[in-house]
Amino acid sequence: MTATTDTPVRVRFAPSPTGKLHVGGARTAIYNWAFARAMGGTFVLRIEDTDPERSTAENTGIILRAMEWLGLDWDEGPGVGGSCGPYFQTERTDTYQAALDQLIAAGAAYPCFCTKEELDAKRKKAEAEEGGYGGYDRTCRALAPEEAAARIAAGEPHVWRLAVPDDHGPVEFEDAVYGHMSFPLDVMDDMILKRTDGTFTYNFAVVCDDVNMAMTHVIRGDDHLSNTPRQVLVYEALGAKVPLFAHLPMILGPDGHKLSKRHGATSVEQFRDEGYLPDALVNFLALIGWSLDGETTIVPPEELCRVFSLDRISKKHGVMDPQKLDWMNGVYLREMDEDAWLAAAAPWIARAEAQGASVDDGVTVVPTPAPGEEPAPRDFGPGCEGWDEAVGAALADVLADPDAYAPVYPLVIERLNRLDEIPEKLEFLFWGGGVRLDEKSMNKVLLKEGARAQEALAACREALAREDVPWEAAALEEACRSLAEPLDLKVKNLLQPLRVAVCGNMVSPPLFESIVLMDPDDVLARIDAVAAEVFGA
Repeated sequence: MTATTDTPVRVRFAPSPTGKLHVGGARTAIYNWAFARAMGGTFVLRIEDTDPERSTAENTGIILRAMEWLGLDWDEGPGVGGSCGPYFQTERTDTYQAALDQLIAAGAAYPCFCTKEELDAKRKKAEAEEGGYGGYDRTCRALAPEEAAARIAAGEPHVWRLAVPDDHGPVEFEDAVYGHMSFPLDVMDDMILKRTDGTFTYNFAVVCDDVNMAMTHVIRGDDHLSNTPRQVLVYEALGAKVPLFAHLPMILGPDGHKLSKRHGATSVEQFRDEGYLPDALVNFLALIGWSLDGETTIVPPEELCRVFSLDRISKKHGVMDPQKLDWMNGVYLREMDEDAWLAAAAPWIARAEAQGASVDDGVTVVPTPAPGEEPAPRDFGPGCEGWDEAVGAALADVLADPDAYAPVYPLVIERLNRLDEIPEKLEFLFWGGGVRLDEKSMNKVLLKEGARAQEALAACREALAREDVPWEAAALEEACRSLAEPLDLKVKNLLQPLRVAVCGNMVSPPLFESIVLMDPDDVLARIDAVAAEVFGA
């Protein structure tokens, strides 16, 4: 029997804390969360920490912080509590033993004393014969109860196995993605429920948890699909309702292969550290395998919680498209108001300030990397001694006087896809009187044009130094633009040398809106330093 929507929806996300929360798990969490919200149901977070070697408290903390950053609030689970706790599997072994006792009393589970060596020998022999290995041959299932009890009492090592009914037909269940599923019983052997060391197997423990927590739907990756028929047999043995399953096709990289580190960021915290917004990432991951109508691409989390449904999940594998994520993140950035944007951007502005403040006075020419070559490492940046302290001090400045930094918003907002692009785009504002001069820009704009570029730069320097011109973007731009006709220069050829001298390269935020945010003496000092370095003036 399957759960129906007449029953209050209860779903769970049950990560194993053996590592970070990756995009596949994050998407599963998003679907469970959005489905619960759309159905007015309950979203449970359960930690499956039964791998003693790899499950750590640190990994649990990483997962919980990633969930919180994504905005996936849970109704029951760690830090929240609930009537079905505890929410860590290692704290639920008594419930697994109680379920096993129930199966033993009903004759649905039996002890198996076959050693690993005996089982390996049987498997090897079966694989060498026609038909191959068909699973455990149920040797111990035929033991008399008295003999089994005596061997247990004597301390003989044993496992407990599920006694699959001989007359059971195909194992069938409903899947919201793949439809009606049917598996022949002959591929199901009597699986182990409890190991010789007293620990319980995943396929047994997860069913016990889902039964005791009254899960109506199980939404998870399709890598669990092969486990499902075995779990259905456990549900039936316990006399419990089988939930409605929804198995999600995996996420592939752009090359069509399984997503891995070679495709770039794969964990939620990596995306956070690369300057993506949580709402944009939730929107993006939700659309890898699900759609609202096949056309809509911007589905904010609050909208997702209203419209999400299982019948819109695709059977096809989804593809991770980094370019689409960048575009989507840019959309979300531009929809933020100034205050929200500045709050999100503050740490990145602080990085720009810390790195910019480390630039010496005068000119530092930055060599252009050869094709395929990485840019030369900075003298001061992430990982350098004093970097964290410098960023922390700069962040304190930003947070203490956000109005002073608000003018950078219009400089970059239309040119930004990720927050981590901010340091590169805004660092020049904090150079003081120094310049990091891009070699390619120097060659193309200054050296190639030679005397004409020198003439344009000198004329703009004179205009910027005029006392009768207010230090305002429009006034400064007009003062410089008015020089084009007398000098017989195109406006581009007039202003591009100034841009390179002040900003260090040919591509920067709006020039005069940037200049007015800097100290006038620093701007003139940069022009003088570049003129001396490039033209010997």
